[in-house]
Amino acid sequence: MAKKFLTLFMLCCLCMGGLSDAFALDQANSKARQVVDKFQEELIDVMKNGKKLGYSGRYDKLKESVTNSHDLGKIARIVVGKEWEKLPEPQQQQLSEVFSKLSIASYAHNFKDYSGETFTFDNEEETTRGGIVIHTILNIPDDKPVKFDYMLKQNGDNWRIINIIANGVSDLALKRSEYTSILQREGFDALIAKINEKIDNYSKQ
Repeated sequence: MAKKFLTLFMLCCLCMGGLSDAFALDQANSKARQVVDKFQEELIDVMKNGKKLGYSGRYDKLKESVTNSHDLGKIARIVVGKEWEKLPEPQQQQLSEVFSKLSIASYAHNFKDYSGETFTFDNEEETTRGGIVIHTILNIPDDKPVKFDYMLKQNGDNWRIINIIANGVSDLALKRSEYTSILQREGFDALIAKINEKIDNYSKQ
């Protein structure tokens, strides 16, 4: 009888362990989704007031939102790949700062008008490397919807976006191909100049 109860107890513990793991996973997914949901809500809000705010107003409004939802430092490291380790610390810091400005500027430029767009959640999945991908749809009136897939990784206690894939095209992959090539061919100063040129162009359009 004692053996029977011991077996039942062990089975119960195993089941509870499985439930605990599933609960922890659900919590992680929920936190990751909250990051994406909040960012998209703030993005739509800026779009609704885009013309009134102007570029500089949109930039100021999105600065905190992008900083709080994206791991901009990690993204900058990924963008230049192995070249990152070759850069001295002051250049790493400078690249992180200018790339952060570029990320905010691109949002301020690309999300400036509103004509009834909405984001809807599709589904989510865990990656093999401990990340989470949140699949969403940007619904555009009288036009085809755009699929946005947000890849997030944990940074301390928080989940942060490290890549966005729009209709199957990875923003990170595009930037990595371009920026790594410039860094290798023309050097660090040329890369910084190129990024600053893009930021300047965004502010004028």
